Amino acid sequence: MSWQAQVIRALAHRVSRPALRRQRDPLAARARFERFARRSLRVPPGTLDLPGRAGGVPGLWVSNRPDDSGVIVYFHGGAYLMGSPRTHLPLAAELARRTGARVFMPEYRLAPEHPFPAAFEDAEAAYDGLLALGHSPESLVLAGDSAGGGLALALLARLCARGLRPAGYVGFSPWTDLTLSGASLVTNASRDQLLPGHRLTEIRAMILGGATPQDAMDPRLSPLHAEFPAPPPVLIHAAQTEILRDDALRMRGRLPRAEIRLAGDLPHVWPMLFNWLPEARDTLDDTARFIRRVLAPEAGS
Repeated sequence: MSWQAQVIRALAHRVSRPALRRQRDPLAARARFERFARRSLRVPPGTLDLPGRAGGVPGLWVSNRPDDSGVIVYFHGGAYLMGSPRTHLPLAAELARRTGARVFMPEYRLAPEHPFPAAFEDAEAAYDGLLALGHSPESLVLAGDSAGGGLALALLARLCARGLRPAGYVGFSPWTDLTLSGASLVTNASRDQLLPGHRLTEIRAMILGGATPQDAMDPRLSPLHAEFPAPPPVLIHAAQTEILRDDALRMRGRLPRAEIRLAGDLPHVWPMLFNWLPEARDTLDDTARFIRRVLAPEAGS
């Protein structure tokens, strides 16, 4: 572990995790996340970001020296309650810089104002909108982190069933099982640097709105329970000590050929900290190689 990772671990345990444990108001949580991103995460030089729409869904187009390599459709994390294309602009821009692809980040609707299945409906509409704009499925890569990583996987299952599978999928610490049955929710409860596991039942209730906990098995919300006929290449990163570790590992049961890579004692969605963590930069190097490889046939066509 790098010295930077050790410093971040200490800060997370003393500051970030206690703050998330106390935070009950989604609006306040959103504002806090936006402030953190604005003050702590740097956008790489040469980045261009422009608002846009796809399928009626607003979003943000991000590029950094694009070379017509395709489009990464990135779904931000935030437990379906917070986060936005702006909080994830630095990460999206870094992916664009490393791959030559453009990134489109849909601004999907958030709970509790817009409970399930609003986020999924927006995700599918945005993808269909990109196809209507002339992008082929082979030129698109789905990606996301945490809840956004689960959302992208749920969309991937739907697209495989529709015969519109993209070139690939990348997930950072995806939340894939809102039935909350993963063993690491318990075994890593004291080790996770960021997420307070005891809050997940409360968060799930806000996501579901008037639905019942049994509805959490819906594959549009829990892709661990989805089918993936003829899936494209899949790459998933997770940390050994995070509570969502098993949400990533158990996807092997649905995607036997997926590349699932475990890092060590790192915070949830550590690639966002690429400005600070060498481990984050290593993960993004690996991710960029994967994205360039799955988009290579399209780039050469």
